[in-house]
Amino acid sequence: MIRITPRRRRTVTTEEHNLWRTLMRDTEPLPGRELDGEPEPASLLTGEPVQVPPPSIPVPLGTAVPVQPRTAPLPFLDPSTSAGIDRRTDERLRRGRVGIDGRIDLHGMTQSQAHAALNSFVLRGWHEQRRCLLVITGKGSTGRGSGGQGMGILRQVVPRWLNESPLRPLVLAIHRAQPKDGGDGALYVLLKRRR
Repeated sequence: MIRITPRRRRTVTTEEHNLWRTLMRDTEPLPGRELDGEPEPASLLTGEPVQVPPPSIPVPLGTAVPVQPRTAPLPFLDPSTSAGIDRRTDERLRRGRVGIDGRIDLHGMTQSQAHAALNSFVLRGWHEQRRCLLVITGKGSTGRGSGGQGMGILRQVVPRWLNESPLRPLVLAIHRAQPKDGGDGALYVLLKRRR
């Protein structure tokens, strides 16, 4: 007989709670619902940027943890330009010849859902020592009502999110995908190796 024991619920850390409040600061509760009674952090009330540390990832004993923030900022990664990696790897990534170790489809998600899903996916991919990820954003609306001029919001913001903390220290390069993998509506994300 197989016995399934229920999992214990994990408690939300203060850092996670602050991150959630930061992401939700522009939303309004549904009628009849209230936000939790905790006061907002002072930095949200003053409009100053909030410094939220990256979520901690459990690391098995005996594995290396990445060296944390450098003093010099990392260069901005642009999917339409060379990434500053060796030419052979850059060419293989651009041509879609690096094996894809994981893929996520953000198409149809709201920005907040997509941002949380992308962060979780890339952090998990790095932790699991995956090398190349495919992030599908969708191409955006090009048909009715947009006059053919629309460019999907996720297609615009995902490269920016990949250049922000906590993901930028883990990402080595990004390129637009080949047509077989989604073309302009997808990105190849090359992760740094965990040392």
